[in-house]
Amino acid sequence: MPPFRYLYLGVPLGARVLTGAGYPPVAAAFAPLDLPGRRWARRALGPRALLLGRPDLEALPVQAVLSTLALDAIVSFFWPRRIPSAVLALAPAWGTHPSLLPRWRGPDPYFWTIRSGDTEAGVSLFELDERYDTGPVVKQARVSVGPEMDAWALARALDRPALALLLELAESLARGERPAAAPQRDEGATEAPSPTPEQQAIDWKMPAEEVLRLVRATFPLGASIRLGPLDADLIRASRCDAAPPPGLAPSEAWRAPRGWAVRCGEGAVYLDEVVDAEGEPLDIDAHVPRT
Repeated sequence: MPPFRYLYLGVPLGARVLTGAGYPPVAAAFAPLDLPGRRWARRALGPRALLLGRPDLEALPVQAVLSTLALDAIVSFFWPRRIPSAVLALAPAWGTHPSLLPRWRGPDPYFWTIRSGDTEAGVSLFELDERYDTGPVVKQARVSVGPEMDAWALARALDRPALALLLELAESLARGERPAAAPQRDEGATEAPSPTPEQQAIDWKMPAEEVLRLVRATFPLGASIRLGPLDADLIRASRCDAAPPPGLAPSEAWRAPRGWAVRCGEGAVYLDEVVDAEGEPLDIDAHVPRT
């Protein structure tokens, strides 16, 4: 059987693993642009595949080029944008999504998984259709979410199972088989939109545990706070079990045994790492009045 011809859309790592396993794409586009692996793609795929850069898949000239490739499949591996119906019409399409669909459909399941306190997460291999993250599910892999796991660590934990599902898909397609899939149920589905600035900002009236989840959900960029007169981001925080001074209100800070801490609606947290708007570390002593 001749090799199956597919368009690869997504992060370079997936294309590298598939190519190393003997399944190179005939065309590929990568996003986001700042992820490592693009130099490898130019060197390894350039002689044998059409490299599309970061194309506008809605553009008619791009669609016209893709239509000439006689595609057997489209494979999306964490491609960050919706694939238009005109492209999906060219071949059966599959994608991976870093959640246990139908939970957390949308562009940022990492944030909402951690923010909501989920104890289990995973990755789904599913058929792509015109609606975002709603196609029939082929297979899922599950991982536990530890109490201290942040969004970055969750993304890293899902890399290996996601690649395993991608390879299983390629092996099926290479045998000329279309993997079985089960329709998603809309009951219990949850959405994972990109969080707004307000959703990434700490409200100190929240309980300490909720504040800590928000900090972990926004890592590595951090949750927005006010530090004296400055806008800042809280990158790392931890539970403070020390009793705050009498009369201290939520959002007010004091010098606790292990450093600066802030009173929350319930409990308190240590400000373990704070950066300014440029991402530079802030000297908390210089900006917070002592209590």
